[in-house]
Amino acid sequence: MSDSQLINAVKNGELALLKELLEDSVDINEQDEHGWTPLNWAAGKGDLEAVQLLLDKGADISKVGRDQRTPYMIALAADKVEVARALRAAQAKAAGEQSGRPERQYCKAYQVAALRQFPDWKENNTNGTENGNGAANGAGEDLAEGDIVFLHQDFTVTRSMWHNEDVIFDQASPEWKEFCTNVLEFKVPDDLDLIASVANAAR
Repeated sequence: MSDSQLINAVKNGELALLKELLEDSVDINEQDEHGWTPLNWAAGKGDLEAVQLLLDKGADISKVGRDQRTPYMIALAADKVEVARALRAAQAKAAGEQSGRPERQYCKAYQVAALRQFPDWKENNTNGTENGNGAANGAGEDLAEGDIVFLHQDFTVTRSMWHNEDVIFDQASPEWKEFCTNVLEFKVPDDLDLIASVANAAR
């Protein structure tokens, strides 16, 4: 039987045929013209049973196609929460195996007025020294109360949405972290939380 039948079985949702093919000497990580493997296709379809069958047979969870997305990333993009959860668990169990992509640096936009409520708030200038009133020279020199700044997952604050660019506050004290968590309600969302919120908003 040809390897293309394995991909077609997944695409067509033919679980009985998939089980039969997996008992033969097929290339479980065979890629189609898009570079997608059977596991990539099962992830995109949200077929949890097919995903589990393929994982049990040793399918490569880090294999990417031309779009450079792993099965987990494909499941996230397709809003397939249960499949994404299963794939993430499989990734966690694979000792030493990572997708190879850099950690995503999360940030959230706030009006600077909200952050200035923190009692020990001091804005840095471009040389990294503190401006006691938050309105001297450098990164924070012309910030009006309604201007938008970005709070990052390491609790630094920047004018730019890019981490470590135009830093205006970098004193990540326990008090600051508590303020961010309890007052600003800042939380780095889980990937699965993000797709669930998008799905709920679409209803």
